[in-house]
Amino acid sequence: MTERVQKLRKQSVEAIPCISSERALLMTEFYRRQSNLSAPMTRAHAFRHVMEHKTICINEGELIVGERGPGPKQTSTFPELCCHSLKDLETLDKREKVWFRVSDDVKAAFRVVIIPFWTGRAMRETILAEMTDQWRAAYKAGIFTEFMEQRGPGHTVLDDKIYRKGMLDFKKEIEENIKNLDGAGAFEKKEQLRAMAVCADALVLLARRHAEKARELAATERDVQRKLELEEIADICLRVPANAPRTFREALQYYWFVHLGVITELNPWDAFNPGRLDQHLLPFYQQGLKDGTLTRESAKELLECFWIKFNNQPAPPKVGITAAESATYTDFANINTGGLKADGSDAVNDVTYLILEVIDEMKLVQPSSNIQLSRKNPDEFLKHACRIVRKGWGQPSVFNADTIIEEMLRQGKSVEDARCGGTSGCVETGAFGKESYILTGYLNLPKIFEIALHQGKDPLTNEYIGASTADPLTWESFDDVLQAFNDQLRHFVDIKIRGNNIIERLYASRLPVPFLSVLIDDCIRTGKDYNDGGARYNTSYIQGVGLGTITDSLVAIKHHVFERRTLTMARLLENLTDNFAKDEKARLMLVNKTPKFGNDEEYADDVMKQAFEFFYEAVNGRPNTKGGTHRINLLPTTCHIYFGSVTGATPDGRKSRAPLSEGISPVQGTDRHGPTAVLNSASKLDHVRTGGTLLNQKLTPKLVDTERGIANLAHLVRGYFKQGGHHIQFNVITAQTLRDAQASPEQYRDLIVRVAGYSDYFCDLGKDLQDEIISRTEHQDF
Repeated sequence: MTERVQKLRKQSVEAIPCISSERALLMTEFYRRQSNLSAPMTRAHAFRHVMEHKTICINEGELIVGERGPGPKQTSTFPELCCHSLKDLETLDKREKVWFRVSDDVKAAFRVVIIPFWTGRAMRETILAEMTDQWRAAYKAGIFTEFMEQRGPGHTVLDDKIYRKGMLDFKKEIEENIKNLDGAGAFEKKEQLRAMAVCADALVLLARRHAEKARELAATERDVQRKLELEEIADICLRVPANAPRTFREALQYYWFVHLGVITELNPWDAFNPGRLDQHLLPFYQQGLKDGTLTRESAKELLECFWIKFNNQPAPPKVGITAAESATYTDFANINTGGLKADGSDAVNDVTYLILEVIDEMKLVQPSSNIQLSRKNPDEFLKHACRIVRKGWGQPSVFNADTIIEEMLRQGKSVEDARCGGTSGCVETGAFGKESYILTGYLNLPKIFEIALHQGKDPLTNEYIGASTADPLTWESFDDVLQAFNDQLRHFVDIKIRGNNIIERLYASRLPVPFLSVLIDDCIRTGKDYNDGGARYNTSYIQGVGLGTITDSLVAIKHHVFERRTLTMARLLENLTDNFAKDEKARLMLVNKTPKFGNDEEYADDVMKQAFEFFYEAVNGRPNTKGGTHRINLLPTTCHIYFGSVTGATPDGRKSRAPLSEGISPVQGTDRHGPTAVLNSASKLDHVRTGGTLLNQKLTPKLVDTERGIANLAHLVRGYFKQGGHHIQFNVITAQTLRDAQASPEQYRDLIVRVAGYSDYFCDLGKDLQDEIISRTEHQDF
């Protein structure tokens, strides 16, 4: 790491997250005086207004420039989506974890200007007002969450088009499409295309303002080397993004301006990322080495400066349920490396290994990183990644490129689009640069079963929110149990999807994203917005949470109530109602003398497959309003903590309000036969029919502290992927170290752990989440 990078990294890590009112004030200023424009033109000119007036920040010593806010970690808010109240600001400023400092000036801006204008206008209020009583009751009870309640749609990734085209090229393409418009919908398409053109110009304007700032700084800079750097920054910002990049550095700077544009326009969930960065940068890297304008060392320094830019952008503040489901500063930009080329050949290259070195040296929680591992990729690629994994901070995660391609082919994507795609956010699959794949919210599978156990009533609120299903005391077989669960599951999925469809239409009509639409095929060709079905592929995901918990709960009833008859249904229901307060013996029997998912036992794993099948059939193929379909994922972020807090005791022996299982991992502490058994159980799930599954494993450091250990870890991953697994990630740390960090956080401030689909500072996590990570099984042998 060069001295420059060390200084920039230190500045980024030590920067204080705070709320900036700048964007909110600029948006308010624009909307107060905007004329009667169409929705896309309104959004385009609002975007231009922000690009024209936002503060330009060039940090000392940096080579890649641009911040979302006025400075590092000065976080924008989006009042047109979610206008934070003064109480929200107070909460953000004072809460113990994932806080944002709020100055008196910011509070005053919200009190005097922002809140008075946006109250009654924000999308969050509109969504909650438009939902049915059924939807609101289920949402309040913790049956599901809603991703678009505080953030915009946009779980998407860029492909290689910006490395071939400048914004002026996109404008020409837009103008050609406007000329060819005819027939029904021509006016609406023209408005959308004109809006895209405005946005393309706006991003060029932002870059030129950075060029002006760099020239201004250069004029007074006394250090000769820095003066030359600032002049080069100015030249680059005048070149890109107006034109296609010519060099490695121009390519990085171009992408970064695009990134800022997307995350400033509408704050999309799981941010935005360049996707397969090693593939996109390879031609520039090779050309730079060939013509002598680049060395491996200078390319690495540029990449490390690029990494720091991501770390300077914490996820905009979330409150309430949305904060509970995703309690982190991380904004889920996820860099893909490896995988396959469009022609199906091995894509690992020199830049792949360079990026792995950057991941290793930088040790930052943002951006997230992963390797896409195909059977065609060399073992050294996997082993190189494993050597980083063993350092214990959870990056990179590992994905099965071959399964991911198969998933996309099953969904109807072309083989070329599938091979050039990958994963983003936590574990979600998509066709990069061509798909709008929107996460709509998490679904609490164990809570739904709890509703089934109470004939449609939520026992925590005593309100009837579910379908009317049979009294459990009348169930005569395990098939009756499954039928009641399936009936409730379909009931709540129906409610969720009806809500999704309304929300999609609200975003399409009120908050289009013309800048993002420039970047995603086929929005320009069709003249349709990204939020309105303009992308080539349009997928809406519902994410299941608690697969291990629901599986073990169903297994417990099958095993003890209907087969062994060691527990009556009446007694079980009593125990669940009083949280096992009078019958610890029965709870321990459920915990310790019941087959459990994650131990390669067919008895339990077959039930997991049944639960998965119900979820899949309830969701998969249901149409959305954008010409696409609903699909399923299985991942939690931190929602397994929130969902557990609203779920009573469950038949697997879990106590009321304790966390649920996370991802497709077994219930914490119940996988007792080693990681191979876990992977064998997890591989029995049909990953190809999902759009992503998340599997966490915790290993002791001594297990991988030698090259033999690295080889064993690589074999473990290869073995799982041969069986069709989608994803795996590792914490390499002892539970005792985590307990020490919990007790003495001041001594472990830099300790990073893998949480779900992301890594985070252990000390930034809430105690419930810390305890959950500590409780995960600690494997000491393969």
